[in-house]
Amino acid sequence: MQESPGSEDSPEGSPHVVVNGSGSVNGRGTGSIGVLGQSPDGRLLSPLTSPLLTDAGCVRHDDEDEARRKKFPTDKAYFIAKELLTTERTYLKDLQVITESFQSVAGKDEAFPDSVKNLISASYDPVYKFHQGFLKEVEQRLAQWEGRSNAHIKGDYQRIGDVLLKNIQGLRQLTVHLQKHSECLVELERACRSSRKAEAACRDFEQQRVCYLPLNIFLLRPLHRLLHYKLILERLCKHYPPTHDDFRDCRAALADISEMVLQLQGAMMKMENFQKLLELKKDLTGIDNLAIPGREFIRLGCLSKLSGKGLQQRMFFLFSDSLVYTSRGLTPSNQFKVHGQLPLYGMTIRESEEEWGVPHSFTLFGQRQSVVVAASCESEMERWVEDIRMAIDLAEQTSSPNTDLLSTSLSDNKLSEDGGAELESEEELCGSRSSLERQGQRGNTTVHVCWHRNTSVSMVDFSVAVENQLSGNLLRKFKNSNGWQKLWVVFTNFSLFFYKSHQDDYPLASLPLLGYSVTVPSESESIHKDYVFKLHFKSHVYYFRSESEYTFERWMEVIRSATCSASRSLPSTRKDLY
Repeated sequence: MQESPGSEDSPEGSPHVVVNGSGSVNGRGTGSIGVLGQSPDGRLLSPLTSPLLTDAGCVRHDDEDEARRKKFPTDKAYFIAKELLTTERTYLKDLQVITESFQSVAGKDEAFPDSVKNLISASYDPVYKFHQGFLKEVEQRLAQWEGRSNAHIKGDYQRIGDVLLKNIQGLRQLTVHLQKHSECLVELERACRSSRKAEAACRDFEQQRVCYLPLNIFLLRPLHRLLHYKLILERLCKHYPPTHDDFRDCRAALADISEMVLQLQGAMMKMENFQKLLELKKDLTGIDNLAIPGREFIRLGCLSKLSGKGLQQRMFFLFSDSLVYTSRGLTPSNQFKVHGQLPLYGMTIRESEEEWGVPHSFTLFGQRQSVVVAASCESEMERWVEDIRMAIDLAEQTSSPNTDLLSTSLSDNKLSEDGGAELESEEELCGSRSSLERQGQRGNTTVHVCWHRNTSVSMVDFSVAVENQLSGNLLRKFKNSNGWQKLWVVFTNFSLFFYKSHQDDYPLASLPLLGYSVTVPSESESIHKDYVFKLHFKSHVYYFRSESEYTFERWMEVIRSATCSASRSLPSTRKDLY
């Protein structure tokens, strides 16, 4: 995403825009992330010829959109139904990653056992086929609602509850397949653990542009989608008066989907934790046995650690049994190198700002060592202290201390925080300050974004993010450009993903939002348009226009859930389950 070469919004000057060059949008590709896309024949596009990523190539949509908007329905129920449509389109594309892209790779690879291939095919293909039909029905209903077909017939088509009720009842028949999705995740991981070839095949697949998120997230998408239906139906039921024609169907559909969510939620929570542990295992070097039964991920993020050399930036990972600290190494896979761990059993914690004269600092007293750390701000410190105290309480409830989490290879080195084994080279220190664009594969995972933005995320944040997904057309403008460019935008996993249209198979660019603020433009910014929100991080500013007050509020709501500290510290509806 850039206006012109060398502008402040260019990848070279920006720590947050990742452009899909010869690799994958999430930085897991093999090519340089600073590259601006490729033409169909494989040649690199210059910034000035990329139709998506330049101001010069953008099409103005102002008058055309204004005229179109005046013709369209303005009822809030219509926009809620339209959100169902736009997110269903994204969901179907995500299912295709498993049912088409991954299965075509796995089908040709003997490294995957037939049992795993058959399990995935039998569990996902019927779900994909069902949702193809569901999407067609939703598209048809929205076309009728908008008057694009059968324009002379009105009333009966200005509702969506009947379509939802019919299809959620159909979806209930697929519960047996949805219950197998947890097993698919476990079996695929088992296949990767027992075969290096299978593991390499999955790793290679994750570098394809179509796999814009970690593969395991796609496997959990059908369970996540149930939550989205529930939230959409809750909004419809809240909007309609009980006398409305659509209310009864919406209420019945909500009862059905709520029952399904209740039935599958326990498995979903376990799988989200398992998936997160598997993901973190790829980001860490020095831990062999991270995803063990009973271990829960709680929080990851940046803290400065006080040592003989002063304060040093470290990446901390809090689990239900231990706190692990790492630094970013310059390995080919950009992994974080484990330096040590503190078992939580018997740990105490004390705020120590006055003792050390370091703002937002606290001391962790372990049974074998003590560590002084400092957060970037007061609210970050409060979040860490609260979660560590909660984790210590959980650890104390177990009968005995857990075994060491570090692998033997690392323990043998006996790394000390001030000792020679941990002395970082100048190259490594420079690498810690490099921008997200210059990362190789896995260079733009949530862990890396937290490192560069000096922030943290918790399992509760990840859970909230699962619920807060959104798709749709937005108009985008850079700070110093005049025109608005129409894009298809998907918000998921704390990031915005940009496409030319909803039919595209992979995103052309992404914008990780951790650390960003979302506001409305001030008078002095002279935007003079309705429904505009502003994304801002340091000197990087983007404006986005939505089509209605409802969609504007929804985009603000979901983006705030990922960017605002206040929102991220609020208890989730599912927090009690952790």
